[in-house]
Amino acid sequence: MQSVFASILTTAKGTSIIIENIFENRYRYVNELRKMGAKITVEGKICIVKGTRKIYGAKINAEDLRGGASLVIAGLNAKGITELTGVEYILRGYENLDKKLNSLGANIVLSNK
Repeated sequence: MQSVFASILTTAKGTSIIIENIFENRYRYVNELRKMGAKITVEGKICIVKGTRKIYGAKINAEDLRGGASLVIAGLNAKGITELTGVEYILRGYENLDKKLNSLGANIVLSNK
């Protein structure tokens, strides 16, 4: 859940620190969050998230299952439209995620499903 929490922390008040002690390259989603206006830096195993008032829709790409899920959360939280590619990673691990989130009020459209 580390990547999902990082997405949520992008708009939280203050500065948050995440430490990854198990897997390398777990922060691949960070560059995509930066495209949305997130203030995140990575220094080795440490990810520093400085909360901002808003993040904005952008064209972003999921590279893995969990990072992709975090980008979906970020897109739901963003102002404007987020266009996410690489959804095949997300759909592999989260069955009917678009339908489930749409039933809660999201507006997710999958193309080329």
